[in-house]
Order: sequence, then structure tokens, then C-alpha cells
Amino acid sequence: MTWNFEKIVFLDEENNMIDFPADRSLLVWDEFEKPYFQSLVSELKIRKEKWEVIYPAWSNIFHAFQSTPLNEVNVVILWQDPYHGVGQAHGLSFSVPEWVTTPPSLKNIYKELISEFGWVSPSSGDLTSWTKQGVVLLNAILTVQATLPASHHGLWREQFTDTVIQKLSDQKSWLVFLLRGNFARSKKVLIDTKKHLILEAPHPSPFSAHSGFFWCGHFLKTNERLEANQKKTIQRL
Repeated sequence: MTWNFEKIVFLDEENNMIDFPADRSLLVWDEFEKPYFQSLVSELKIRKEKWEVIYPAWSNIFHAFQSTPLNEVNVVILWQDPYHGVGQAHGLSFSVPEWVTTPPSLKNIYKELISEFGWVSPSSGDLTSWTKQGVVLLNAILTVQATLPASHHGLWREQFTDTVIQKLSDQKSWLVFLLRGNFARSKKVLIDTKKHLILEAPHPSPFSAHSGFFWCGHFLKTNERLEANQKKTIQRL
């Protein structure tokens, strides 16, 4: 790992630079130096050398931390782990690159947004525009083996993202945390409920969306909370 005064420069397994602007580096820099993280990086490299297909690409593993300026964070949407299909994962929870077919879970998110706001369903599954509006799209587990959901659960041990969630809770005020699915909901113990609003719901997959995700009203409640605290509301994609 190499340092400069403006940002962290983390070298990937092919010695490409992954930049962290100074404000976001406050969330991650000390974790990069810890033994567990170094062991994690080594294990990922070994698995790749053994031809394990891992998503997302290394340059996108930390996409969620690179995208949203720390001083603009107002909302955190937390999911379990990345999409495990070809070309889907790009480091933002629920989001896919604009040229990829919108996955069923995201289609259900769009259905809920339509029911709450009357929006027209977006043609793309790329949620990057939300990150420019203060939304952190975070997976609790940052990598996955192709075709095998939750396959890197034990590998990450969640220490890295647990620390980030805890720091966001400690350092920020009046955030909204949307926890999607039981694994994400287990992270509520890391969040100070006296400072932040937690909105829990089942995962929006076709298998569970009808058990409490549809008609939950959480996106509307998020904007109401932001407006009440004189913050910019989240606008349509």
C-alpha cells in the first residue's frame, strides 16, 4: 500500500491503483493495515490463481466507498453480498452496469418506488446516480464466487464492513439505514438508534418481496426524514 497526502492509493493484484479520496479514506485506511485484511487480500489472490471466478472485478470491490463523498452521506442501503451472475456486480448493492439486464430484485425495488412516488420505471439498472445524491450502496460482504451466493461469507468475516457501518454511525448524524434482508438486518446492532433511523424490510427478491417489502413505504419515509432534517431528498434515477 502506498500513501500520499490527498488520498489512499491501494494496489490491486495486478498493481493497478485504486484511489480513495481523502474524506472516504477516513473510513477504511486503518483497516487496510490490519493483519486480517492482509490475509483476506492474500486469500483472494490465491483463489484467483486457482481459477476461481470472483465478482466484482477487483477495481470495483470498494466502489461503494469511492462513489459517495463522506460529507454528503445521508442514506445507507445495505444488502448481503454482490450479484453472482456474469457482468452484474460492480460494487454497488442492488445496482448493475447500465448495459446489463435489470435483475428481479431490482425490478421489485423499482415496483416499490413506482407505488410510493409514481415514478416511471427506469430503463437501466445502474444506481450510480443515487451515490451522487448521498446514498451509500453497500454490500456487507464485498465479493462472491460466480454462481454461488454468499460463498465468501466466511472469507470476509464482515469485520471490514462492520467497522465502516460503525464509523458511519459514530461520525455522522441523522442518517437513514435501509436494511434489506435478514443478514443486513442483523447489522442494526452496529447503529446508534438515538441518532439514526433504521428501516428494516425483507429482501426484495421474488421469493420474499411479498412478505413485507412491497408496500413498506420506506423510500417515502426516507425522503420525509431527510426533508425533516433540512437535507436534500433522493430524486428519481
